[in-house]
Amino acid sequence: MIQINLLPGAGRKTRKGAGPKRDLGATLGSLRTRVRDPWMLAAVACCVLGVGASALLYTTQTARAASLDDSLQKAVQDSTRYASVLHEREKAEAKRDTVLRALNMIRAIDDDRFIWPHVMDEVSGALPPYTWLVSLGYSGVGQAQRPVTTVVPAEPAAGATGRRRKASATQIVRDTVRVRVVGNTVDIQALTRFMRQLELSPFLEQVQLARSERANDNGKEVTQFQLDMLYTRPTATDVRRVPLAVSVR
Repeated sequence: MIQINLLPGAGRKTRKGAGPKRDLGATLGSLRTRVRDPWMLAAVACCVLGVGASALLYTTQTARAASLDDSLQKAVQDSTRYASVLHEREKAEAKRDTVLRALNMIRAIDDDRFIWPHVMDEVSGALPPYTWLVSLGYSGVGQAQRPVTTVVPAEPAAGATGRRRKASATQIVRDTVRVRVVGNTVDIQALTRFMRQLELSPFLEQVQLARSERANDNGKEVTQFQLDMLYTRPTATDVRRVPLAVSVR
């Protein structure tokens, strides 16, 4: 049968708008019906999760790297600034230790200038009657009689890092001065008083009787004794210093 379309435009419009509408749910449903393999679905889901996790990790690591880089730059600047401050501090401490050691050396020399006068004055002041000395001496040199060596600490190198400079020794090691007294007495009680008076002296300590024996001196029986003791450096309260003034006529 032959059909003649008397309205050719109306048929074209009808065919143009008569197409079926696409539905997303229907499309997914048809896709679900076509893909029935669970392993394929799991592989697709894993790929999607992997891409999302990779993007998240990349973003997080990039932000963390930027933060660490800023912290590193700040730490480097602080380290440079603090290194210069520590260098200046070590230089100041080295100068302080040098000056302090020099002052302690001067003080030690000043304290040991009059060892022998102090010993003679204390022994003669404590000597009781009927007692006389045969010899008086001391061993060990004072600070004023020994060579003086001043150790100057080396300054740290500029910009040096690592362990700090070892503190310099500022104290002066002094020799132990030992005093020995040899004498005679005709009264044993006088020897006891002599030892007691020496113990009361601020310049002498540890008075010990090293030897005591009977002897004959010019036909008289006497007690010969030997006393050993240590010399004590006086403190500022034990010594009174007065100016020495000499008038010239």
